[in-house]
Amino acid sequence: MIFAPGSAVRVRDDWPERRGRCHIRTPHYVRGVEGKIVRHLGDFANPEDLAFARPAATVPLYHVRFDARAVWPDATGDELMIEIFQHWLESA
Repeated sequence: MIFAPGSAVRVRDDWPERRGRCHIRTPHYVRGVEGKIVRHLGDFANPEDLAFARPAATVPLYHVRFDARAVWPDATGDELMIEIFQHWLESA
């Protein structure tokens, strides 16, 4: 596990769908957005590989909390929490 609770992270601003990989488990609307790690949920086989019956490495999965205004500028103080795999996160 790399990220501890409270760590500031950014979701990678990557678009593998444009390169022919089509089973991506990270929502478009949080790519490039900063959030904070809430908790490590465990380590799981990478679903982006499992979807195509490829060998899947075990990857840490996190709850990441975002200020809704960082995602949707018109939001009014809400938070958003999403489960995101470690390979989609980088330190902010």
